[in-house]
Amino acid sequence: MSPADCAVVVLISGHGSNLQALLDAATPPVRIAAVIANRAEAYGLERARQAGIATRVIDHREHGDRDSFDAALAAAIDAQGADLVVLAGFMRILTPAFVRRYQGRLLNIHPSLLPLYKGLHTHQRALDAGDAWHGCSVHFVTEELDGGPVVLQSRVPVRAEDTAESLATRVHAAEHLLYPVAVRLFAEGRLRLGTLGAELDGEALPPTGATLPSLTAAASLS
Repeated sequence: MSPADCAVVVLISGHGSNLQALLDAATPPVRIAAVIANRAEAYGLERARQAGIATRVIDHREHGDRDSFDAALAAAIDAQGADLVVLAGFMRILTPAFVRRYQGRLLNIHPSLLPLYKGLHTHQRALDAGDAWHGCSVHFVTEELDGGPVVLQSRVPVRAEDTAESLATRVHAAEHLLYPVAVRLFAEGRLRLGTLGAELDGEALPPTGATLPSLTAAASLS
């Protein structure tokens, strides 16, 4: 990876709001090389086209099993010379072989303060637990679902009147701020996956990653 250019391939399945945030923030050394969707109807593809970004559809329904789908997906990613693969609402569980292929250069964003609430329905689970804080986490992807080393988190206060929907809206706003920061840190060579976990500027990060106070404040006002 050249310091002047980090080719990023973004994987999506749907609307692509996090993709839009990445597109809006992409300046050198970040270069969005392509957007790949597993559904032709994903609106995020139109977002990419409007930004002049190459698009590709690898429909999982046209493949007999996860291995063949992931092989086709990997071929499309590698054709773009990807330095970093970013999951942005990509609703497929990737095979261990795929994850290992891109180890250390595969990022995901999850709507909770990991390691809390892996999986689905995170906003309602935070409300049911009576949590004072909720939020989102960017992490390196490993073979454990939502279990890879956390890079960055943004905390969102839970309000007494919150519903799962209102809380999700504020968490999404935090995601749109947080994800481009993580991608830029990687592109600048400041963020990497070390032998013991995520490292930022050569220092090991704690299990919950780094928290960016400015993003927490911005999210709380949304």
